[in-house]
Amino acid sequence: MELIVFDGCGVWLTTQTPTNQVKAKRKRHDPEFKARVALEALKGLMTVQQIAKEFDGHLVQVSEWKKKLSAQASSVFESGKQQAAVADFSAERTDLHSKIGELTVKLDFVVKKSKQLGVWSGLPSSLNLDTQR
Repeated sequence: MELIVFDGCGVWLTTQTPTNQVKAKRKRHDPEFKARVALEALKGLMTVQQIAKEFDGHLVQVSEWKKKLSAQASSVFESGKQQAAVADFSAERTDLHSKIGELTVKLDFVVKKSKQLGVWSGLPSSLNLDTQR
């Protein structure tokens, strides 16, 4: 593919460009940078366009960070008990899921061995478990 470029001095240049050009990587900003930019936008001392230019970002991105910070600012002042409760719930859920998996494996083993020994009479109909393995 051939690219024709005007150099600004009245000269047209032609260059060859590779057919498999690599796109530029997206910028990844750390949370501290995003917070700093969003706080600057919330202050209102400069326009979003000025902030985007100063921090070398896009104005839509700055606006999104500003909205997100203003929407989630109250979570900074939540009590430690509420945050601990959410963490405890998540940990308890993980423990319970692993316990369910463990008990399922044990039940499958007992059912299999009972059938092999000929002592299997079946589970009660109230337990709708898949034991056809």
